[in-house]
Amino acid sequence: MRIPTMLSEVAQVPEVKITDDFTLRFEIDGLTELGKQVAEKELRETPEVKQKAIEELKKLLEAETDYVLPLDNEEWLVRFLRPCKFYPESARDLVKRYYNFKVKHSKLYDGLTPEKEANLFQNNILTVSGSRDQLGRRVLVLELGKKWNHKKVTLDEVFKGCVLFVESAMLEPETQVNGGIVIFDMEGLSMQQTWQFTPSFAKLIVDWLQDSIPLRVKAIHIVNQPKIFNLVFALFKPFFREKLRSRIYFHGNDRESLHKHISAKCLPACYGGVSEVQRIDADQWYKLLMLCNKEYEAINSYGVKKALKN
Repeated sequence: MRIPTMLSEVAQVPEVKITDDFTLRFEIDGLTELGKQVAEKELRETPEVKQKAIEELKKLLEAETDYVLPLDNEEWLVRFLRPCKFYPESARDLVKRYYNFKVKHSKLYDGLTPEKEANLFQNNILTVSGSRDQLGRRVLVLELGKKWNHKKVTLDEVFKGCVLFVESAMLEPETQVNGGIVIFDMEGLSMQQTWQFTPSFAKLIVDWLQDSIPLRVKAIHIVNQPKIFNLVFALFKPFFREKLRSRIYFHGNDRESLHKHISAKCLPACYGGVSEVQRIDADQWYKLLMLCNKEYEAINSYGVKKALKN
């Protein structure tokens, strides 16, 4: 019998107790009622459509002999079908882009696991909100201003941390359906920090977001940005296609503007919110990610055959 390595195959999902009233875990159970409604309305998801698409995608991927894939794991197949609205051909193409991107940027991806990225989480500049927003979306927060010491944490490390979080988000049915949003908090961004950004890094990020992840990126919110942030955004702007460009919002210090998109009930006080959910620090998320290190080893065992290490 094969030993389970993927979280979808284990009996007990790892968790970290934060307080007596709150436990941090990945939500890999079935969809909520909201998730079911969104899935059917926006993704064409019904039991019949879902099962037919799984079978067709499996056949399509069986023909892709250059890849090692967990084709016996239906939940893995659904991860790629949901962002493609259950069109098997589109999902197959996404699978290929996902793995080909990893090969193209192998220096960042090779052997990527939480245990190797402790430095990023110790500096607490990247985390996920403990609660979803009012539309059931995960909220990723990056603080790349005053909290970011660019001499201690490189942008490559930031990217790898984002990859680890996205891979975990891909495990959650509710996130697969509702998607995720990103808050970039740029308060205190300095000129020295802006110099860390390059056109090649900008293209990496945009290519990843637009073409190479099976996750619905519903919005990117820029808050507390100083004027010099325009220099950074100018690097990214040429690579945006209209769909992603239309989902980028600039709020500065205007909390009312932010609350038009994210309910104050879902935000911490630092963003003018009134959420009662305790803010989760990066080191707390790191404890959970470390408990799932085997999942990331399993993720690394699939991909383009020629690129996989024995």
